[in-house]
Amino acid sequence: MPVFKLDDKKIVFPDPTLAEDDGLLAIGGDLSMNRLLLAYSNGIFPWYNEGEPILWWAPKERFIIRPGNIHISHSMRKFFKKHEVYIRLNRDFSDTMHRCRLKREFAEGTWITDDMEKAYKVLSENGFAVSVEAYINDALAGGLYGVSLGKCFFGESMFSDMENGSKIALILFSKVLEENGYVMIDCQFETEHLKSMGGETISFEEYRELLDCGFVIVRRP
Repeated sequence: MPVFKLDDKKIVFPDPTLAEDDGLLAIGGDLSMNRLLLAYSNGIFPWYNEGEPILWWAPKERFIIRPGNIHISHSMRKFFKKHEVYIRLNRDFSDTMHRCRLKREFAEGTWITDDMEKAYKVLSENGFAVSVEAYINDALAGGLYGVSLGKCFFGESMFSDMENGSKIALILFSKVLEENGYVMIDCQFETEHLKSMGGETISFEEYRELLDCGFVIVRRP
């Protein structure tokens, strides 16, 4: 099945169930706030390399963490007891996103381009994206950022400047999400790290049910 070419002037997406086996759904378009909100509300997200056209993905299986199911290992429980740890929300969204970019840019590479940084900053300024910063003994240790719509959080990236920095951010933020009735953290793709913290793979059908449960769909394609 051919990949759909998006019309730059129309903010629409094809049905995400029509994605290729690898999850690629469409190409082109822009990173405007309205297009990003429509994408995320239908389980679609952008992921591409610098210099490439924008690629939009809707994998047929999704990797999520239910906030109430976050797993805290024995070693992490000991770490919490030995250190003063806490998180702040939206300390500096742009800085946190850029730190996530830098951690990957000089290692395996990153999809966090200049345009992505600008686009997600706009989401943040309008209340649709959140950064989480973790502290150990009052020192910035790590963080994460993502898109927040209704009762769903779509995680984008994490960074650690100190041991367990990103883990602390995810664990404590999960508790905040649970307390506020969030139904899932969308992790997009499975990793062993996130699997060990309670992540699970679900079908796109179950994923869409969680979307419908978590918030009113902006618009079905």
